[in-house]
Amino acid sequence: MADMKPRDVQVVEIGAGTIALRSRTWDRLKFEVEYGRQKGTTANSYLIQAQDTALIDPPGESFTNLFLDELEHHLYFQRLNYIILSHVNPNRLATLKRLLELAPYATVICSKPGANTLRSVFANQPLNLPSPREDEAQDLGIDYGSDRTLKVHIIRDDESLDLGNGHELQFRFVPTPRHPDAIATYDPATRILYTDKLFGTHVCDDAAFDEHRKVLEEDRRYYFDCLHAAQAPQVEAALDKLEVFPAKIYAPGHGPIVRHSLSLLTLNYRRWCQQQQSQDFSVAMLYTSAYGNTATLAKAIAKGITQAGVAVRLINCEFAEPDEITEAVQVCDGFIIGSPTLAGHPPTQIQTALGIVLSTAAKTKVAGVFGSYGWSGEAIDLIESKLQDAGYPLGFSTIRTKFKPTAEVLQQCEAAGAEFARALSKSRKVRVPRQAADAQTDRTGQAVGRVTGSLCVVTAKHGGKDLGFLTSWVSQAAFNPPAITLAISKEQVGGYLAYPGGSFVLNILKEGRNLRRYFQRTPVPGEDPFVNVATQPATNGCLVLLDALAYLECTVQDRMDCGDHYLLYGLVENGKVLEATGVTAVR
Repeated sequence: MADMKPRDVQVVEIGAGTIALRSRTWDRLKFEVEYGRQKGTTANSYLIQAQDTALIDPPGESFTNLFLDELEHHLYFQRLNYIILSHVNPNRLATLKRLLELAPYATVICSKPGANTLRSVFANQPLNLPSPREDEAQDLGIDYGSDRTLKVHIIRDDESLDLGNGHELQFRFVPTPRHPDAIATYDPATRILYTDKLFGTHVCDDAAFDEHRKVLEEDRRYYFDCLHAAQAPQVEAALDKLEVFPAKIYAPGHGPIVRHSLSLLTLNYRRWCQQQQSQDFSVAMLYTSAYGNTATLAKAIAKGITQAGVAVRLINCEFAEPDEITEAVQVCDGFIIGSPTLAGHPPTQIQTALGIVLSTAAKTKVAGVFGSYGWSGEAIDLIESKLQDAGYPLGFSTIRTKFKPTAEVLQQCEAAGAEFARALSKSRKVRVPRQAADAQTDRTGQAVGRVTGSLCVVTAKHGGKDLGFLTSWVSQAAFNPPAITLAISKEQVGGYLAYPGGSFVLNILKEGRNLRRYFQRTPVPGEDPFVNVATQPATNGCLVLLDALAYLECTVQDRMDCGDHYLLYGLVENGKVLEATGVTAVR
């Protein structure tokens, strides 16, 4: 049976002077616990032997002994010049340490974020290796660990490395929230693009290449949904950077090497990215992770959300600028914050993100909180209480995990993601009225349909002057002809809408656009609330706010004196939806 096969290393020649060493297992590994797969996987490494020799991506520690034994049959370790790390993770470092003991003259090549990880790891566990000459280090751009034994070259975007015989490797920095240190490598001699996490598949079989591409379709999509769906914008940006290379082979970090379906898989990746970004709902997942546990929770929650048909944008706040967080929070339908607890507090990056959320995100947006901790988890409680005090509805019960999450906890996270997606749908139904399915429905009727206790700005004219005030006391009163009722205070109306025949425009505001701030108080003499607002005159002469969601041109038909307010009955004579996909603002 396949699940009884022992682990091994499959060796395949894939180009001139280039072999793939595919460390294979049919067992369940860490990612399979996270994503519920039982098809095994391969950890693909690549060896390029020219005048100089480079090894790309040694496997994780579960393959260390098998891999090094096999590598010794193809390489004299003392002549290994470079070890290229497409991304750095603790699992891969176990093999790297053993390899550097055997190949003491090798230089490690990685991105700057990857080098920072290497320094922190090797500073605590120094290697017993000889130091190179200072002048050689300067020529190669090598940096050192604290004991001056680790040779690291930080690769720059668009930099190249000439191994000889035409193997002039070209590098591109392709960071994503999951792998902020990611680089891709292209070899023009073989036209092989080493893509690491892009274009991979978590399956294990004897086929080194993708001859059975139709069989792989489901597994490839599943891999994309699990690893990349929540970071579709960054994946699409990476594809843009890599399309300059005329590759004929993709050499990914997992699964079959892509040779027969390269164009199709590239198109599928772009299509899948676009599908994610065009979903009806979107979620901003803001997190940091001290030891990888909170990140693991984030991936599992994101998986549950994407499988429910909702787009997720993963943002590692450790590497994100405040402007990126602000933009994500403004455009999303809901947000989720994940944090570890460090010395009883959230990390500084999460405190910054929380401040942005509280000052930017509309209170109607659905929120969620999760995190891992070692002792008491105060950061999770703090974030939860801040969001609840601000009035945000929670889309699932807050998730608290001590130390490393188990398979059961990860399943609960997936379920929480699906629950969050349902909460978004329910929230939208409350905030946005059902639109008529008939495409022939007239535009005035569509605009009237936006009136459901909405936050609006009423504009009118009095003595040749444009006036405006804020209200949410609006209801639809009739269908044919369309009419509304509007409650306005006597202080606001000032007599200019107190009698039948008066004209006004009801501007229905859109969630996320802060037009309300210009009309929250009665303007003082000489003050023009429209000076910073884009407007145009309606057919009745009153102003239309161009950044509103919709507007209605109305005429006062009748009024009722109700104490300190008038209740106006207005006939709707014209109207238009200015932005069909927007969400109606409410108080």
